[in-house]
Amino acid sequence: MAKAVRVHQVGGPEALIYESIDLPPPGVGEVHIRQHAVGLNFIDVYYRTGLYKAPSLPFIAGNEAAGEVVAVGPGVTDFHPGDRVAYYANLGGYATERNISADKLVRLPDHITYEQGAVLMLKGLTVWYLLHKTFKVEPGHRVLIHAAAGGIGLIACQWAKALGAHVIGTVGSKAKADLALANGCDHVILYNEENFVERVKQISRNELCDVVYDGVGKTTFPGSLSCLRPRGLFVSFGNASGPVPPFALAELNNHGSLFATRPKLNDYVARRADLIEGADTLFAAVISGKLHLPINHAYALKDAAQAHIDLESRKTTGASILKP
Repeated sequence: MAKAVRVHQVGGPEALIYESIDLPPPGVGEVHIRQHAVGLNFIDVYYRTGLYKAPSLPFIAGNEAAGEVVAVGPGVTDFHPGDRVAYYANLGGYATERNISADKLVRLPDHITYEQGAVLMLKGLTVWYLLHKTFKVEPGHRVLIHAAAGGIGLIACQWAKALGAHVIGTVGSKAKADLALANGCDHVILYNEENFVERVKQISRNELCDVVYDGVGKTTFPGSLSCLRPRGLFVSFGNASGPVPPFALAELNNHGSLFATRPKLNDYVARRADLIEGADTLFAAVISGKLHLPINHAYALKDAAQAHIDLESRKTTGASILKP
């Protein structure tokens, strides 16, 4: 019998219920996967609390995982039982087994583990589009990455550094600062002890940053705008501290004709060709040694509620996984 973590009513971590589910045979175009590792992400919290609305209740939480193909449904020719696969897809990830549309899957290369695959698809692909598509980071760019010791932050810092950028990160503790410095940051700002805007001005000698990657939201806005050079880009891709409040477009003018965007991964991998491009680029970066994936926390799937508690209280660093 398959097991899953479902949300019957949105709310706190206690809303995550570990229970048995009925899993039918895979339908047309679907693949049945036995999952080996599941990624833990802040977007899972957003769905659990209702900040992001699930299509219906109850729903199975989770948005990325890796596992082994058990069976394929009618019409599936690209995957076969025994294939190692990973995916990013909205909801359904917190499960021991699941059915999923074959067009959401990518094959895991031999040198990528299930655990790595489970944290690469959402976090890794997010960093891929942020640094290669939303703003193309090149040698000499100065970038500011908030929450630099988080699951996305550590990958972003490494990759931005590998692309030749000068990387500034913000973190909440000395231990996280050490972690960020070990993963590509040139400078780390302790936002609880320092004014990050003033420190960015000092570090950059008032030249400021070409781009700010902000997955924190409410508490880092509008300071992020003050860290950008004229015509710089503010990239708001998450709400860990709450959503960015509504603001007047004139604020972008006041800070030097800035650009601002609120991207999401779905729009960057909507076409299968884009998904494959992103995954191939990502896997190559890991296999070549440009990216190291610090998986610092592992929880049993049944302990998903505790994992959410730790994630929301900022106890976690790097990537975290659930083990079915």
